Amino acid sequence: MTALVIIGAGGFARETAQAVRDAGDLKLLGHLDDNAALHGTEVDGVPVLGGCDLVHDLPDARVVICVGNPRDYAARARLVRRLDLPTDRYASVIHPTAAVSATSEVGPGSVLLAHCVLTAAVHVGAHVAVMPQVVLTHDDVVEDYATLASGVRLGGGVRLERGAYAGSGALVRESTTVGAWSLIGMGSAVLGDVPPGEVWVGSPARRLRAAPAPALDELVTRTVGGPLT
Repeated sequence: MTALVIIGAGGFARETAQAVRDAGDLKLLGHLDDNAALHGTEVDGVPVLGGCDLVHDLPDARVVICVGNPRDYAARARLVRRLDLPTDRYASVIHPTAAVSATSEVGPGSVLLAHCVLTAAVHVGAHVAVMPQVVLTHDDVVEDYATLASGVRLGGGVRLERGAYAGSGALVRESTTVGAWSLIGMGSAVLGDVPPGEVWVGSPARRLRAAPAPALDELVTRTVGGPLT
């Protein structure tokens, strides 16, 4: 059975660990986290083996990076760049209750948690976090490093550009684009295109302010395997 290490030991990482156990197709070795206080401890019964750079001492293990939150949802992109692993080191974790159509595709390093749905011809890029009960409908495109919190619903033909964050329960109208590294607040209803690097909230969603500084930094930073955004 292929071995796996999870980068991170917070909430998203713990949920991913549970998905791995539920799926049963990977052998979970443990978490890696830069918080030294966690080293040598267990999180939900899974050991924290050491810092993130220990991944280079485990060349036979596949990897998934599970970090980030609404204050710093660019953290996954920075870690991918820092660790500089080949693409084939990254696993995709898909919970057994997720419904992924045969015409849809999921990129390396991405995680699909329980009861999410990809209906038809959905493209999910690399290092994307798809939380429980997210629904992605026909022809949606979710680019690298995007995050979809629990209960998000995308209409058909929606594009979430690189690093975009959709908060819990957000709704996005069909044929709409959410710009790179923008954040949609929880429960918001997006009825039109959102420019890059902005925070939009409400129903209908409107601009609140610029995105958090780490996300704005990513707008002008070259990410691994992709152009400047």
